[in-house]
Amino acid sequence: MTVDNILSHASLEWKFSQVFGERGAGEDIQDVDIISAIGFDKSGDNLAIGDRGGRVIIFERNERKDTSKNILTRNKLEQLNLTPASHPEYQYKTEFQSHEPEFDYLKSLEIEEKINKVKWCVSPNGSRFILSTNDKTIKLWKVTEHKAKTIKEMNHDRYVSSENALLAEMSFSSEQGKFSLSSGCHRDFSENTAMNKVASKDINDMIPDLDDTSWRRCRKVYGHAHDFNINSISNNSDGETFISADDLRINLWNLEISNQCFNIIDMKPSNMEDLTEIITSAEFHPLHCNLLAYSSSRGFIRLVDMRQSALCDHSAILLRAEELSRPKSFFTEIISSISDIKFSSDGRFIISRDYMNLKLWDIHKGSSPVAVFKVHEHLRPRLCELYDNDSIFDRFECCLSADGLHFATGSYSNQLRMFSYGSGSAEGITTEAGKTPDRKPNLQTTRRARRRSSLSNLTRDFFRHGNEHSSSGSNEASVDLNSKLLHLAWHPTENLIACATGSGLFMYYA
Repeated sequence: MTVDNILSHASLEWKFSQVFGERGAGEDIQDVDIISAIGFDKSGDNLAIGDRGGRVIIFERNERKDTSKNILTRNKLEQLNLTPASHPEYQYKTEFQSHEPEFDYLKSLEIEEKINKVKWCVSPNGSRFILSTNDKTIKLWKVTEHKAKTIKEMNHDRYVSSENALLAEMSFSSEQGKFSLSSGCHRDFSENTAMNKVASKDINDMIPDLDDTSWRRCRKVYGHAHDFNINSISNNSDGETFISADDLRINLWNLEISNQCFNIIDMKPSNMEDLTEIITSAEFHPLHCNLLAYSSSRGFIRLVDMRQSALCDHSAILLRAEELSRPKSFFTEIISSISDIKFSSDGRFIISRDYMNLKLWDIHKGSSPVAVFKVHEHLRPRLCELYDNDSIFDRFECCLSADGLHFATGSYSNQLRMFSYGSGSAEGITTEAGKTPDRKPNLQTTRRARRRSSLSNLTRDFFRHGNEHSSSGSNEASVDLNSKLLHLAWHPTENLIACATGSGLFMYYA
């Protein structure tokens, strides 16, 4: 995709596909069941989600295979060729407990089991490896499949034998020397063969089909390397390394070495009172293993080259946008903080999400974004209220399609916002995540589910330090601030979005 030759692209027409784990009206949502991370693997055949209870749940693509017979008739093959390709559908595969709650006695700090991020690793031998992290510890899991066949009952009848054994038995019988059938076979032999087939059929009915059983094992534990809460992990294109980022540092790991990492970015000042910005998200370039990008609370995106120096504090490319049209206020820096960044599949563009907008950047033209899609402009008059209830610190994620022309992010009232570059419509498409669109949100359920803000303590204290603000009064809520769509992911090859609200996983296709 290049900026100069992009033609006008119409917006996609989105339809509901699937839902997993949605609670009914009036049904309580347990805090441990709320989804906190989501991610497809590179092929799109597997989808992993993490929740606040420290669990990782894996879904696999449903190929709708005929398990009774592996041989397809000619008519079936012709029907398959004439049937148009449908959108991907998924089914539950397995789940496992990835993290447990811990307590740091040295710092008197409680470490939650909540999964912050999940990332699939590229494996050449077909095994499934997945990285999961909470606030302090990263774990590498291997998930494999085993085929299990169990025989429930054995029939020890003498006729249950192979045909060769039966032939041998009949040939040495001295009393059976004549053939009484026109086919040349002895009558007793024919009867025994028929009984053998019946008995074999009975035994085959007792043997169940092959069952897929998943087996998982924790291969590596990468811990004790972050003083602050981990907000990002990203796999490198070399398939051997990955990065983990907290509020002030980014570390480089080798997948095979868990007791050592390299600190490549350190933004911690000698005096914490001199702190001016913090790291909010980090991601490797999809093609070049030496490039990575990270965003900050000041609205900057830095693209660094690890080949230039061991400590990559000096960025190679700085992407920033100055809003000169609006006067600066107390909330200017808060709402400009970038909560998530994603590279396009070719690595040419970066999509970023701050509290108000979704921005598309060209890494070769960093003076201003290529496009700006307004998401929360209608909430600008309510910034004081959003600040007082911590909603202004919500970290909304973003994602983009494989061709880099369509983008998606979340909003309040469980709304999913989709935009298309060059479509001529800056408003985009808005739908409420659920089986029935435009339904009224369950305020009672969502309020029970909320326990605390997803913001780290350092980030909240950083913005609140030295500032006190009072609410400007309660306004009538046009949106439900307690129900929010924070986490979502785009299928790597097709137009399918998986998004999470509360404990529900929703999928939409176009």
